[in-house]
Amino acid sequence: MSEAPSRADIQPYTMSSSADRERLPADGPHPQKPARSTRRRMNTRTKLLILNAISIVGGIAIWWALALNGFQLPTPPEVVEKAIQLWNAGILQEDILASLGRVLAGFLLGSAAAIPVGFLMGWYTVARGLFEPWIQFFRTIPPLALLPLVLVLLGIGEVPKIVVIFLAAFLACVISTYQGVVSVDKTLINAARVLGAKDGTIFARVVVPASTPFILVGMRVGLGSAWATLVAAELLAAQAGLGRRMQEAQIYYDLATIFVGIVLIGILGLVMDRLLLFAETKLTGWQERR
Repeated sequence: MSEAPSRADIQPYTMSSSADRERLPADGPHPQKPARSTRRRMNTRTKLLILNAISIVGGIAIWWALALNGFQLPTPPEVVEKAIQLWNAGILQEDILASLGRVLAGFLLGSAAAIPVGFLMGWYTVARGLFEPWIQFFRTIPPLALLPLVLVLLGIGEVPKIVVIFLAAFLACVISTYQGVVSVDKTLINAARVLGAKDGTIFARVVVPASTPFILVGMRVGLGSAWATLVAAELLAAQAGLGRRMQEAQIYYDLATIFVGIVLIGILGLVMDRLLLFAETKLTGWQERR
């Protein structure tokens, strides 16, 4: 039977002095401290919002100053007045809905097709060998260069406009998705295989999360390409749309209407980009950010 430990044996595991006890906070040895990183992110976000507001106000002020000093530009109040006139006439709503519908259709279809193709190219060598030459070939051709061919083959309805927007979004997103897959750290894949994970599990648990930031960046680039392609596509045989309205205003030298189209395209594009950026923040919360 072993002897009971003496008081001397227990003494090293107890507090040696009152100074040691004072080092511990009153509520326990492991207090829950506020996350400094969370406060830092909030401070950064607030600072960015303030800088964004200053930038917007400064840009409008510069535009106004240029218009008042001899440049052939409408002033911001003139543009707002023209926008109100077009809105009251019901023209602006029709143009916004027409352009937004074309962009959303082409962008969503292009992104939906680009993501699986990019995954296939990055994961399977056979798919990469089959798809990559054609994607690189068409990527060097501006989608607008294909617009005359698309008009001849598909007519002058909505389909050719959506097709060229689809191509613009697809080509921007597929390369980014492919790059995201091939950039996944091989150590993570090998570690998952050592733990017994199959290809499907590795793809779903490792490759897809690691590729998500690349995919969303590609979608943001594709969104910009979609809006840029839309304006040119609407110049040909469109009955309504912001690009069409700008073309008609150019014929009559109506600068206020042209600026209304420019500002609205910028605002719509900015709002859609911020929605993608918000989705990126939620889906990639694990990623360290500055």
